[in-house]
Amino acid sequence: MANQDDLFHPVIELPEPVRQARYDRLVGLDGIKERLRKEAALLADPRRLQAWASEHHGTDRVAALSLFTDQAPLFVFAGDVGSGKSALAESFGGDLAEFLSLPVYLYRLKLSTRGSGLVGEMTTLIGEAFAHLHHQGGRARGPRGATSVLVFVIDEADALAQSREAQQMHHEDRAGVDAFLAGIDSLAGAGVPVLVVMCTNRVGALDPAIMRRAAAVFSFGRPDDRQRRAVLEQALSGLGIGPDTIAKLVEVTGPTADGPGFTYSDLTQRLIPAAILHAFPHEPVRDLDLLTLAADMAPSPVFKETE
Repeated sequence: MANQDDLFHPVIELPEPVRQARYDRLVGLDGIKERLRKEAALLADPRRLQAWASEHHGTDRVAALSLFTDQAPLFVFAGDVGSGKSALAESFGGDLAEFLSLPVYLYRLKLSTRGSGLVGEMTTLIGEAFAHLHHQGGRARGPRGATSVLVFVIDEADALAQSREAQQMHHEDRAGVDAFLAGIDSLAGAGVPVLVVMCTNRVGALDPAIMRRAAAVFSFGRPDDRQRRAVLEQALSGLGIGPDTIAKLVEVTGPTADGPGFTYSDLTQRLIPAAILHAFPHEPVRDLDLLTLAADMAPSPVFKETE
């Protein structure tokens, strides 16, 4: 049987400074963050929903509450490369920890869990990953509800759970998807505080059965003018960049008739670091240099799904 280190990257307790800073930098995603906080809290600790019903409706015997009981604790984050989905998946647990006043543990699946292709290997490894989470989730459940929460993140989920309808799909891959679905089903209605987050830039490639089980699908797009302005104002704070320059940057980094606008990562991991490196070590970051770099930099291409 595989041990935890074979299945997951090192487990991280949230909130954690690096990921909290990453969460705070994801400006412009307030709507997604708020909805995710509520959905995650209800799936992780359903007793809080009963407490809400008692407080605001005078009883916890509200018929609609049963609609949440058997939901699979699965979220799908879908969007283009650089849209912030993976960063949010690995950092929202800190916000959830503060909201619930509980520790949250981040588990990230190793892609090597797919195995080496031997018959039955991937199925076994996926099954063991879910069995481990089920066991740890059981230990995180007390008589008064959850005592901690586990967030299980699967990046590049389409590599693990590709649609079984694909004609070129190998039998072992089909068995792996079956094992994954069985793992999700084992968590549904089990009352263990485990949340599964699948990130993909090929949502159309995911198996339809996974999409049917998802409690929520969050779509991540490229930032609009307001969101790019918020990102730029935050990231450029302290550099003395004028508001007129930021307004021009918002325009330059937006979509055109010939192509898309910049992604979040284009702004925070390419444009602004490039401006700082251009100025370092002898000059300050200048408005004109920022504008020139933005005009010369091509945004990340739109990821197109292939059959």
